[in-house]
Amino acid sequence: MTPPFHLNAPACARALIGWTLTLDSVGGVIVETEAYDRDDPASHSFRGPTPRNAAMFGPVGRAYVYRIYGVHWCLNVVCGQEGSGQAVLIRALEPGVGVEAMQTRRGTAADRALCSGPGKLCQALVVTGSHDGRNLTEAPFALTPPSDPPANILTGQRIGITKGIETPWRFGLNGSRFLSRPMR
Repeated sequence: MTPPFHLNAPACARALIGWTLTLDSVGGVIVETEAYDRDDPASHSFRGPTPRNAAMFGPVGRAYVYRIYGVHWCLNVVCGQEGSGQAVLIRALEPGVGVEAMQTRRGTAADRALCSGPGKLCQALVVTGSHDGRNLTEAPFALTPPSDPPANILTGQRIGITKGIETPWRFGLNGSRFLSRPMR
Protein backbone atom coordinates (compact mmCIF):
# COMPACT_ATOMS: atom_id res chain seq x y z
CA MET A 1 0.00 0.00 0.00
CA THR A 2 1.34 3.42 -0.96
CA PRO A 3 1.52 6.07 1.78
CA PRO A 4 -1.30 8.64 1.42
CA PHE A 5 1.03 11.61 0.93
CA HIS A 6 -0.70 12.72 -2.29
CA LEU A 7 -3.99 13.37 -0.47
CA ASN A 8 -4.94 16.80 0.87
CA ALA A 9 -4.08 17.39 4.54
CA PRO A 10 -7.41 16.34 6.13
CA ALA A 11 -7.66 13.18 4.00
CA CYS A 12 -4.00 12.31 4.62
CA ALA A 13 -4.39 12.91 8.38
CA ARG A 14 -7.32 10.48 8.49
CA ALA A 15 -5.57 7.93 6.24
CA LEU A 16 -2.38 7.87 8.36
CA ILE A 17 -4.27 6.56 11.41
CA GLY A 18 -3.21 2.92 11.82
CA TRP A 19 0.13 3.23 9.98
CA THR A 20 3.28 2.33 11.92
CA LEU A 21 5.96 5.01 12.13
CA THR A 22 9.47 4.25 13.36
CA LEU A 23 12.71 6.17 13.62
CA ASP A 24 15.81 4.00 13.99
CA SER A 25 13.53 1.00 14.74
CA VAL A 26 11.71 2.77 17.61
CA GLY A 27 8.06 3.77 17.29
CA GLY A 28 4.52 2.54 17.01
CA VAL A 29 1.09 2.88 15.46
CA ILE A 30 -0.17 6.37 14.62
CA VAL A 31 -3.35 6.91 16.66
CA GLU A 32 -3.81 10.69 16.45
CA THR A 33 -3.12 13.36 13.82
CA GLU A 34 -4.03 16.94 12.93
CA ALA A 35 -4.26 18.51 9.47
CA TYR A 36 -2.99 21.93 8.37
CA ASP A 37 -3.05 23.65 4.96
CA ARG A 38 -2.08 26.99 3.46
CA ASP A 39 -5.60 28.45 3.72
CA ASP A 40 -5.74 27.66 7.43
CA PRO A 41 -4.85 30.58 9.76
CA ALA A 42 -3.48 28.05 12.30
CA SER A 43 -0.98 26.68 9.77
CA HIS A 44 2.69 27.64 9.63
CA SER A 45 2.25 27.93 5.85
CA PHE A 46 -0.58 30.50 6.05
CA ARG A 47 1.71 33.48 5.36
CA GLY A 48 3.76 31.69 2.71
CA PRO A 49 7.21 30.10 2.61
CA THR A 50 9.86 31.06 5.17
CA PRO A 51 13.15 29.42 6.15
CA ARG A 52 11.37 27.81 9.14
CA ASN A 53 8.51 26.24 7.13
CA ALA A 54 10.38 25.52 3.87
CA ALA A 55 9.86 21.75 4.21
CA MET A 56 6.06 22.28 4.09
CA PHE A 57 6.45 23.57 0.53
CA GLY A 58 8.85 20.83 -0.55
CA PRO A 59 8.33 17.27 -1.77
CA VAL A 60 5.50 15.29 -0.19
CA GLY A 61 6.37 12.44 2.13
CA ARG A 62 9.03 14.49 3.87
CA ALA A 63 9.23 15.46 7.52
CA TYR A 64 8.46 19.00 8.59
CA VAL A 65 10.00 19.33 12.05
CA TYR A 66 9.82 22.46 14.19
CA ARG A 67 10.18 23.46 17.82
CA ILE A 68 7.28 24.81 19.90
CA TYR A 69 7.63 26.97 22.99
CA GLY A 70 11.39 26.77 22.40
CA VAL A 71 11.36 23.35 24.04
CA HIS A 72 9.48 20.57 22.22
CA TRP A 73 10.00 19.23 18.70
CA CYS A 74 6.96 18.40 16.56
CA LEU A 75 6.90 15.96 13.63
CA ASN A 76 4.70 16.56 10.59
CA VAL A 77 4.20 14.73 7.30
CA VAL A 78 4.25 16.97 4.20
CA CYS A 79 1.31 16.07 1.95
CA GLY A 80 -0.90 17.24 -0.91
CA GLN A 81 1.35 18.27 -3.75
CA GLU A 82 4.73 19.93 -3.74
CA GLY A 83 4.41 23.65 -3.08
CA SER A 84 0.93 23.42 -1.51
CA GLY A 85 2.06 24.07 2.08
CA GLN A 86 0.11 21.16 3.58
CA ALA A 87 1.18 18.96 6.48
CA VAL A 88 -0.13 16.50 9.04
CA LEU A 89 1.02 16.77 12.65
CA ILE A 90 1.63 13.36 14.21
CA ARG A 91 0.07 13.91 17.65
CA ALA A 92 0.29 10.43 19.20
CA LEU A 93 1.54 6.88 18.71
CA GLU A 94 0.69 3.62 20.43
CA PRO A 95 4.17 2.42 21.43
CA GLY A 96 5.07 -0.82 19.69
CA VAL A 97 8.79 -1.27 19.06
CA GLY A 98 11.73 -0.07 21.11
CA VAL A 99 9.53 0.54 24.15
CA GLU A 100 12.45 0.22 26.57
CA ALA A 101 14.38 2.88 24.66
CA MET A 102 11.31 5.15 24.77
CA GLN A 103 10.96 4.60 28.53
CA THR A 104 14.58 5.58 29.07
CA ARG A 105 14.32 8.64 26.85
CA ARG A 106 11.08 9.79 28.47
CA GLY A 107 12.08 8.82 32.02
CA THR A 108 8.91 6.86 32.66
CA ALA A 109 7.73 3.26 32.50
CA ALA A 110 4.10 4.28 31.90
CA ASP A 111 3.39 3.24 28.31
CA ARG A 112 0.45 5.68 28.11
CA ALA A 113 2.86 8.58 28.76
CA LEU A 114 5.47 7.68 26.14
CA CYS A 115 3.99 9.08 22.91
CA SER A 116 0.66 10.68 23.91
CA GLY A 117 1.42 14.12 22.54
CA PRO A 118 3.65 15.56 19.81
CA GLY A 119 6.45 16.66 22.17
CA LYS A 120 6.45 13.36 24.06
CA LEU A 121 6.46 11.44 20.78
CA CYS A 122 9.47 13.37 19.48
CA GLN A 123 11.35 12.91 22.75
CA ALA A 124 10.60 9.15 22.75
CA LEU A 125 11.77 8.74 19.13
CA VAL A 126 14.54 11.38 19.38
CA VAL A 127 13.13 13.50 16.55
CA THR A 128 15.10 16.75 16.20
CA GLY A 129 15.51 19.58 13.74
CA SER A 130 18.09 17.44 11.93
CA HIS A 131 15.16 15.35 10.62
CA ASP A 132 13.46 18.32 8.93
CA GLY A 133 13.06 17.60 5.22
CA ARG A 134 13.98 13.90 5.53
CA ASN A 135 12.02 11.31 3.54
CA LEU A 136 9.69 9.41 5.88
CA THR A 137 9.92 6.25 3.79
CA GLU A 138 13.72 6.02 3.91
CA ALA A 139 16.11 5.23 6.77
CA PRO A 140 16.27 6.26 9.52
CA PHE A 141 12.46 6.49 9.20
CA ALA A 142 10.07 3.71 8.22
CA LEU A 143 6.35 4.01 7.56
CA THR A 144 4.38 0.76 7.31
CA PRO A 145 0.71 0.38 6.36
CA PRO A 146 -1.75 -1.39 8.65
CA SER A 147 -2.74 -4.94 7.76
CA ASP A 148 -6.36 -3.89 8.35
CA PRO A 149 -7.11 -0.16 8.12
CA PRO A 150 -9.01 1.05 11.21
CA ALA A 151 -12.75 1.21 10.74
CA ASN A 152 -13.64 3.76 13.39
CA ILE A 153 -11.74 7.05 13.29
CA LEU A 154 -13.04 9.97 15.31
CA THR A 155 -12.94 13.61 14.20
CA GLY A 156 -12.71 16.66 16.43
CA GLN A 157 -11.26 20.09 17.00
CA ARG A 158 -7.51 20.62 16.99
CA ILE A 159 -5.61 21.24 20.22
CA GLY A 160 -3.25 24.01 21.33
CA ILE A 161 -4.09 26.60 18.69
CA THR A 162 -5.78 29.99 18.91
CA LYS A 163 -6.87 30.42 15.27
CA GLY A 164 -8.97 27.99 13.24
CA ILE A 165 -10.07 26.22 16.41
CA GLU A 166 -13.47 25.34 14.95
CA THR A 167 -11.95 23.40 12.04
CA PRO A 168 -12.54 19.68 12.76
CA TRP A 169 -9.17 18.47 11.49
CA ARG A 170 -8.06 16.36 14.46
CA PHE A 171 -8.35 12.61 13.91
CA GLY A 172 -8.03 9.83 16.43
CA LEU A 173 -8.40 6.08 16.64
CA ASN A 174 -11.63 5.32 18.49
CA GLY A 175 -10.98 3.53 21.77
CA SER A 176 -7.24 4.21 21.85
CA ARG A 177 -5.90 4.96 25.33
CA PHE A 178 -2.81 6.56 23.76
CA LEU A 179 -4.47 9.76 22.46
CA SER A 180 -2.99 13.02 23.76
CA ARG A 181 -6.44 14.03 24.99
CA PRO A 182 -9.90 12.47 24.69
CA MET A 183 -11.76 13.24 21.47
CA ARG A 184 -14.87 15.42 21.91
